[in-house]
Formats: sequence, C-alpha cells, structure tokens
Amino acid sequence: MSEAFINNAVLALSGGFQDAYTYNTREGVFSNAQTGNVVLMSQSFMSGEWMTMLHYLIPVIAFVLGVLVTEQIQHRYKYAKRIHWRQKILLIEVLTLFIVGFIPEEYNIVATVLVSFTCAMQVQGFRKVGGYAYASTMCIGNLRSGVDALSVYMREKKPEQLKKSIHYFAIILMFALGAGTGGNLSVKYGISVIWISCLLLMFSYLLMSLEKLKQI
Repeated sequence: MSEAFINNAVLALSGGFQDAYTYNTREGVFSNAQTGNVVLMSQSFMSGEWMTMLHYLIPVIAFVLGVLVTEQIQHRYKYAKRIHWRQKILLIEVLTLFIVGFIPEEYNIVATVLVSFTCAMQVQGFRKVGGYAYASTMCIGNLRSGVDALSVYMREKKPEQLKKSIHYFAIILMFALGAGTGGNLSVKYGISVIWISCLLLMFSYLLMSLEKLKQI
C-alpha cells in the first residue's frame, strides 16, 4: 500500500496543500520546494541581507534533518511487525502539523521549520508509486519523468511507458489540486487549515492499516 497509487495520490494532495499553506500564511516561505528557498537565500546573501538569508536557510536545514531522522527510523524499524515504519513517519507528521496549527503568526519561522521537517520525512519515506520513483512533495522530478516516459511511448509504443507517464501526470495533478485548495483555504481561514493535511495523512495511515488487516 505504501507504493499504491491511491495512497501516494493522497500524499501528493497533502504535499501540495502544505507548500501552499506555508507560502500563504507563513511569510512566503516554501515548505517543500527547497530550490525556491535556496534561490531566495542566495539572493539575500549576495545582497548582504543576513536576516532574510537566515529566514530561508533555516527551513532548508530543517528539511535536511527530516531526511536524516527518517533514514534512521527506517534503519531501526524496517522489520518491525506491529506497525510499519512508514506509518510511524505518518504519525509523526500528523502530530507535528497538528501543533503547527496552533502556532501564532509571530512565530512563523517555527511553523515553517516544522512543516519543512515533516515534508522531508514524507519525501524520504514514500519514494515510489506503482513501482516508479517519484516525490509526493514537489513536481520537477515527476514532470521530467512523466515527459520522458511519454516521449519513449511516442517512439516505441510500449503500453508500460504510457502507464508510467500517466502515473506521474496524475500525481502532479493531485499535487496541484492540493496546492490550489491549500492556498485558497489558507488565505480565507488562516493558520489552522493545516489540520486538513493532518486528516489526509491519517487517511493514508488507515489505508496502510487496512492492507495489514487483510494480510492477517
């Protein structure tokens, strides 16, 4: 189930939601698209705007820590039978994002750090959909892979390549839907809308739990 399309579509929906949330409610910082943060960080550095540079550097560091923590959890609990290590990741995400919904705007940097941390955990923990490598919290890699598979299909007419391309474009669509929904709801209702992402992640957790029950 961790690689099933329905599960990863939900994760992509949540990933887009989180990115739009931090951009619209937490001072224009991206939680997922660290490339954007690096660009703005570098620009601020070159301009001598040190505090602005830190504003974008800290989420990048949080993302790095999220990947490190997830890799350690995977190594330690990879063969755990009671609860899958990826479900542990989802529970940590849900708890962290639930806390974020209470953090007032004067502590935006704290909220952004936490969201960046959870996004890193998600992108590190869930890296395949239908057997294809992908990212649930960003689009550039998925877009490249989708177009690449489509190009191969146009030349070789292999159904597997078309299927692969459709998987990637569908995930991008789900991410875009999450971003559009998250952006508009964030502008209208404010910081607490991140709890919608918590619900999406819990749905993913339940999908994995149901699969486990079927195997008993």
